[in-house]
Amino acid sequence: MEALRIGTLGAARITPTALVKPAARRRDAVVVAVAARDRGRAERFAARHGIPTVHESYRALLDDPAVDAVYNPLPNGLHGSWTIAALEAGKHVLCEKPFTANAEEARAVAAAAERSGLVVMEAFHYRYHPLAQHVRTLLDAGVVGTVRRVETRMVVPLPVPGDIRWNLALAGGSTMDMGCYTVHQLRLLGDGEPTVVSATAKLLSPGIDRWMRAELSFPGGATGSIETGMLAGRPPVLDARVMGDRGVLRVTNLTAPQFFHRLTITTPERTARERVRGEPTYWYQLGAFVAAVREGAPVLTPPSDSVANMQVIDEIYRAAGLEPRRPTPVNV
Repeated sequence: MEALRIGTLGAARITPTALVKPAARRRDAVVVAVAARDRGRAERFAARHGIPTVHESYRALLDDPAVDAVYNPLPNGLHGSWTIAALEAGKHVLCEKPFTANAEEARAVAAAAERSGLVVMEAFHYRYHPLAQHVRTLLDAGVVGTVRRVETRMVVPLPVPGDIRWNLALAGGSTMDMGCYTVHQLRLLGDGEPTVVSATAKLLSPGIDRWMRAELSFPGGATGSIETGMLAGRPPVLDARVMGDRGVLRVTNLTAPQFFHRLTITTPERTARERVRGEPTYWYQLGAFVAAVREGAPVLTPPSDSVANMQVIDEIYRAAGLEPRRPTPVNV
């Protein structure tokens, strides 16, 4: 079977890690094209990473019959419009998180994906690593009993003032960038879809949250919280904790376990520590994307999941007295 031919929209910093390097280690995927707003930047990126084709525009890349699928790492506010454009051009899409600017736009992308019959996957790469599945299996087996509370935290400094992730016009903010992970992990570890009870934000500029904390509730009565920040004035933290009536499960670095992680289960009888070895998260994600396209394999982060995640993010912003993000106007 021929390798899946992937084109990347833009030359984002995440692209080598999320796409180029894992594709280089696989026989079933190859990066064949790149387009960027600045052709010179695209050419330098292509030369550095051995990508054979540089297109003049995103539109030209979508129209290229030699491209089977598209990786979309554009700024948050452009995710939805260019994912829909890719689907209308007949391309499968691996879209970086957050899926869209808000839940309304996520529903529009989900509808476009349904009409097209093509694969659309949100790039929550951690979800495809064996660690995430192992944690979910442990909880399903009742290792901590009935879950009473779930807490997820991702506070990692990003003190660069001009970074696009601080740009409201591009759907920026801590809850969009890192908070989407905390929301997704809260939903993975909890039981049912949560609703937002309250939220508190600290702002960098009008409308842009540099830190956010939210309290949530699950249908069965369990509670939850997320904390996220890119400029929080505190040490970095990256963990999740699940408290049940028979014990506590804690995971450090569920997001990128290939660098380091700890899984600890504490019950009245004992404390157990585990590690789940494996390849980088992005290697598993790309493999799952290819398998979904070529074999119809299941997608763990499909558009329906993305809609649910964006709904919670929108609720958090509203509860904190802020408006959900808006798509960036663009001519595709």
